[in-house]
Amino acid sequence: MPGSIQYARAPLAEFDRAARLINASLRAAKGKLSAWNKHIPSGLKGANSTVLSRLEKFAVARPVAEDHPYTQSARKVSRANERCLPRINGWTSDRRLSDSVPWDNPGALEIGFDLPERYNASEILFHNLAEGRGNHLAVTGPAGTRSYAQLCSDAARWGNGLLSLGLTRGDRVLLFLEDTPAYPAAFFGAVRAGLVPVLINFLTPPDSLRFYLIDSGARVAIAEAAFCDRIDSARAGTRLNHLIVVNGQADRKLRFETKPAAAWLSTFPDRLPPADTHRNEMAFWMYSSGSTGRPKGIVHLQHDMAYTAQSYGRHILKLTSQDICYSAPKIFFSYGFSNSITYPFSVGATSLLVPGAPKPAAVFAAIAQYRPTVFFGLPTLYVTLTNAPERAHADVSSLRLAISAAEILSADVFNAWKELTGIEIIEGLGSTEVQNIYVSNTIEKKKLGAAGMRVPGYELVLKDRRGNEVGEGREGILWVRGQSNTPLYWNCPDKTAEIIREEGWLCTGDRFARDKDGFYFFRGRNDDLVKISGQWVHPLEVQSCLCGHPDVRECAVVAVELPDRRTTLKAFVVMKDASFNPQEATRTLQNFVKHSLLPYKYPRMVQFLRELPKTGTEKIDRQALLKTDGEQILRRKPKRRRKIRSSRPDLIVANPAGRRAPAGRT
Repeated sequence: MPGSIQYARAPLAEFDRAARLINASLRAAKGKLSAWNKHIPSGLKGANSTVLSRLEKFAVARPVAEDHPYTQSARKVSRANERCLPRINGWTSDRRLSDSVPWDNPGALEIGFDLPERYNASEILFHNLAEGRGNHLAVTGPAGTRSYAQLCSDAARWGNGLLSLGLTRGDRVLLFLEDTPAYPAAFFGAVRAGLVPVLINFLTPPDSLRFYLIDSGARVAIAEAAFCDRIDSARAGTRLNHLIVVNGQADRKLRFETKPAAAWLSTFPDRLPPADTHRNEMAFWMYSSGSTGRPKGIVHLQHDMAYTAQSYGRHILKLTSQDICYSAPKIFFSYGFSNSITYPFSVGATSLLVPGAPKPAAVFAAIAQYRPTVFFGLPTLYVTLTNAPERAHADVSSLRLAISAAEILSADVFNAWKELTGIEIIEGLGSTEVQNIYVSNTIEKKKLGAAGMRVPGYELVLKDRRGNEVGEGREGILWVRGQSNTPLYWNCPDKTAEIIREEGWLCTGDRFARDKDGFYFFRGRNDDLVKISGQWVHPLEVQSCLCGHPDVRECAVVAVELPDRRTTLKAFVVMKDASFNPQEATRTLQNFVKHSLLPYKYPRMVQFLRELPKTGTEKIDRQALLKTDGEQILRRKPKRRRKIRSSRPDLIVANPAGRRAPAGRT
């Protein structure tokens, strides 16, 4: 199966984790067990068969409770299997995954990409020593500076330290970190040692953190001192044995072993040869943001970073060693990871790392002090920056390039940023699955409102629901292929089969139209279509329309289900001016959509907010929006208007008729 693990050569423990955790369907679990039975001593086959029969009876689509007797039974079998690994021929010599993207695919040939079979992704950092950049600044920012020589030494100590804990090649290490020099050091140290860092949003609450620990099977975590309490709360029932604490000490004594990073690392050598990894071995994981559902572990391989650097980095950014890159999106976010680590380190440039939330005052202060040349943001951040009081005295003269991705950029924001800085925002679109931007405008070629053109190194095709290619000007689902595509979602065989198609093509689920000049225009998600008044509507189309109204700062449009099971559109709107009449504004915005689009497309429900909720990656959190009790508005009887006292000062709500409603309802 394309994108699947070559189970005959992977550690047997991987099956145990895959079979008993998230979304391991019964069919997949049984198939994997059958495959494993061919490679384990006969004395264990009976035990594995018992686990198989129990999985058949109790398989579920969410994590099995750690104290469940069948989970404990499976764990015992797994540990027994691990003790037998030395007797199993071949597994130690080849841990590669089956990457179904052909190595000589057209995209790779286009950019001249090639790597030796034995390759370790830590070369993205360490090659700078061979290039004579040891004394060049690799990282700068409020948390400290490191030259390339210092950062490589730090990474080597991390790798040696992690190996001293008994970890072996392919073991996962959870990174729960802020953007400081410790992040790239720990990341590259783990990769150079043949381990697999798992990058986690540092805003993750304990229950979700426990899911990540169980799903990844991580036995070691590296965390900020300020985050240790959450690690401690999430540890029960996981395999976590060691916690390495960076940037301080834990506030209190935890219930398991912790090591202060500074003192611990000083005891290890600052040299470490790279693990003899295959270019198709696992290098690192990221999890999807969860803005539209349960996060999924996205696996990336050793060669993926080098590919993104040679495609988008070389052809769109065109960085040099003199550039300073500042990414407001954080490293745990795929977009931020490439911006802060892959792209600058691939050419010996400097990465500006700024911990903390990207508030306007902090962002403008960092730009003024550290003088970055390239700034990476998101549409929501550009909205905030161009409306912040601090913009009046901001010094942004060092910038030569501004990049935006992840969501649609409005014309108002584009123009406001150009007026503020004198430079235009270059918009693009990518995904965690591809670990890169694959559609982008450029300085030379751009169209406002377009996601951009195909990035060299990637193949793009638009298809209809039946899999047939669509022509110019017609909407279709975007399929993308490049050497950085993920081969699989961890523990999600059904999702892998749905998204990762034959020969490595990735079905994004995003709808686009392509014009005669080759520019792609985002039209929404394939699963976003809703029927209003008997006709199909794309919420994103309505959202884009509302964003074009001169009084709207930002908005999100979602589909909600009414008590009678009908579906309607609801708009969450942030106005530019806080002094407005909600009733009048509702009618104005609804009429604006009616006249700009078609009458039936207007949002029947409008809720005004002081700000839109965001995920840890600064995308609009649609799950949080949908938690609002949207249908209540239709059951309320009209009441005499009165002053509303709200315990939620961020909410200002208006119903479709323009009457005021209690905060928290619509």
